[in-house]
Amino acid sequence: MAGAKDYSNKQVSDNREQVEHHVREILKLIGENVEREGLLDTPARVTRMYEEIFSGYAVDPRDVLGVTFDEQHEELVIVKDIVYYSQCEHHMAPFFGVAHIGYIPSGKIAGLSKLARLVDAVSRRLQVQERITSQIADILEEVLKPHGVMVVVEGEHLCMCARGVKKPGSKTVTSAVRGQFRQSSALRSEFLELLKR
Repeated sequence: MAGAKDYSNKQVSDNREQVEHHVREILKLIGENVEREGLLDTPARVTRMYEEIFSGYAVDPRDVLGVTFDEQHEELVIVKDIVYYSQCEHHMAPFFGVAHIGYIPSGKIAGLSKLARLVDAVSRRLQVQERITSQIADILEEVLKPHGVMVVVEGEHLCMCARGVKKPGSKTVTSAVRGQFRQSSALRSEFLELLKR
């Protein structure tokens, strides 16, 4: 993963012993033998995983956009199929998918890779897909002050596929529109049409 992989959740690192202890206790509570070979290092592995999958807490998502550039381009910019992984805040189960971002600059643009880093910084936390979508749109609007922003996020949620209602393959699609995208159905249609290519 590009982006938030550069960060690590320091809160987890600083509390490594406690996190490992509690993972070990949970293993006991679900009926496991924590002394068997396959589980001996599991608490440490889970803790290292938490440092990575919750690395979004280590950064202000606004900061990952970095340096912006003054460019007199005021036409639609789209970065699509940005893969993300996140954790459902209700069940702590993974969900994952792709994000598509479109914006119309008002003279200020961000590096294209920075949009992918923004998705990582927002998604590498306990989240809900709806909030990921809104936060990406709101941060772009705040930092770049574009004429408009549209974000579409697609996700597959293991809390829905592997448990509960058990509907594997079901997808959730969320969108957020700001500025000119909110006012113009033609603009929204252009964005959605370009996503199909």
